[in-house]
Amino acid sequence: MSEPKSILIVGAGFSGAVVARHLAEAGHRVTVIDARDHVAGNCHTARDPQTGVMVHRYGPHIFHTDDAGVWDYVNRFATMMPYRHQVKAQVGAQIYALPINLHTINQFFGTALSPEQARAFVATQATGDDVVSFRDQGLRFVGRPLYDAFFDGYTRKQWGVDPARLPASILKRLPLRFTYDDNYFAHRFQGIPREGYTTLVARILDHPGITVHLRCPAEEVEAARFDHLVYTGPLDRYFGHRFGRLRYRTLRFEHERVAAPHQGTAVMNYCDADVPFTRITEHMYFAPWEADRFQRSVITREYSATAGAEDIPYYPVRLLDDKALLSRYIALARQSDRVTFLGRLGTYAYLDMDVAIAQALDMAAHLSECFATGRRPAVFPQTSGAGSAHRVARAAHRADRVFAPLRAERLAQAAHMHIDSARVDIDVAPPYSVQ
Repeated sequence: MSEPKSILIVGAGFSGAVVARHLAEAGHRVTVIDARDHVAGNCHTARDPQTGVMVHRYGPHIFHTDDAGVWDYVNRFATMMPYRHQVKAQVGAQIYALPINLHTINQFFGTALSPEQARAFVATQATGDDVVSFRDQGLRFVGRPLYDAFFDGYTRKQWGVDPARLPASILKRLPLRFTYDDNYFAHRFQGIPREGYTTLVARILDHPGITVHLRCPAEEVEAARFDHLVYTGPLDRYFGHRFGRLRYRTLRFEHERVAAPHQGTAVMNYCDADVPFTRITEHMYFAPWEADRFQRSVITREYSATAGAEDIPYYPVRLLDDKALLSRYIALARQSDRVTFLGRLGTYAYLDMDVAIAQALDMAAHLSECFATGRRPAVFPQTSGAGSAHRVARAAHRADRVFAPLRAERLAQAAHMHIDSARVDIDVAPPYSVQ
């Protein structure tokens, strides 16, 4: 091995932790800093001291992937418990299953349609020929009744704009399910770490070659003292917002302790525009292996807003003006030396947890090779290798959409997904921001 390098990593979320671990195992000296008082970033989980419930402090995060390598990686550091995510939605005085499926359609219209009958019926609801906006596209896909009920109000709350101002490209396809399947995700591997995400990330960082400093903003550390910087914070912040701020949506959470059970499901979306919050989460249901033991529960109301200078950025907006500004920052970043930008904030793209980990593993391998051979490391994630190309293509596909926090399928349902999570899996993602 060549002379060990000293590496500074800004951000102790999944991206920073995975790169840190790989480089430390390769013999390099790694320092990880984070402005918060905990590791794991927005995936942070912690036990509520009064109820004992494991709370997803920054919104729901469900781990789901088809990447066997990533699944094996997280299982190296955590016991991943089986979890099947189901989301409900309140419209008026009724509760429906999401994503919109055969049961939702029959319940909403008071019918008993077969799959083919439902498909034909929904097609008759479609309206409009000239498709310019999100609203136009939604009406063409599902017609006014379903669009008004499940998409319009939720989208207004989630993004703070009239859906007629959002581009139609956000909703290129709408994956209505003409079966009774209400499993939110279709990936092979799904689960939640038994001891929470914070413990998982802490174990990734638990290596003698890694030093972690919390409550330590990047501006307080002299990066020039290190051989290389891996920056997972906001791209525009790194450059002092020289060209202006990239726009994000942020979230505000109201936590409350209540008698258990409260709503009977982990996530309940509120689609009506006159309800100020987008959803309520009941955290004990993210751990079904222990949910029965709680007498008290923790619920969280979630509100979406435009991110201000002091707010935590969650979902990149990525409309035309934002993309133009992003291009200027990318050009500036490519002129920088001894720095690599990575992760959701560093690349201004919503990444599901599995994609963030895969991207970080690829970048870590790239950095190790560059340090060993003396080549200049890439400034941004590259598409070298079949696995990397596939992973980066998936991330780029989402990044080109306003609802980047949602998975491609959820993107199509953007009205309800919080762009994650949350949640997006909005994995985050927007009607469901679940990761």
